[in-house]
Amino acid sequence: MGEKVSYLTAEGRARLEQELHYLHTVRRPEIAARIRDAKREGDVSENAGYEDAKHEQAFIEGRIGELEDVLKHVVIIGDSAASAHEVVALGCHVTICEHGEQPETYHIVGSVEADPTIGRISNECPLGQALLGRRQGDEVQVKTPAGGMKVHIVRIE
Repeated sequence: MGEKVSYLTAEGRARLEQELHYLHTVRRPEIAARIRDAKREGDVSENAGYEDAKHEQAFIEGRIGELEDVLKHVVIIGDSAASAHEVVALGCHVTICEHGEQPETYHIVGSVEADPTIGRISNECPLGQALLGRRQGDEVQVKTPAGGMKVHIVRIE
């Protein structure tokens, strides 16, 4: 099975490392203590606290594995990812405008960090894919699940 590269900003990597540290040092011991306490109560076959703690433990262990895998295959992207910001690349801030609409600025990031509500779009989403490699002034046709749209690249930073 091929290993998927995860593109992250330095800040994104730091956030994931911090979350992983928290899960290892705080959450994992808390859950272990809850399971230990539930076992002391006796029969665990009908103990809701035990079942809840085991489910939470499975979730935490899954998240730890996910974070470790992402961090193992990370490629750091920076704000200077594009050569002198001549073309749209990972790490760039791109201002686009759809005809008749207000300009919008997006930070092109890897899928792990994507959050369109705060202007961070993935290089894998339809808009991100359409913008990659394009230049300031280009008109870009974007195919989306809701149909197509045409945007103008106003600025690349």
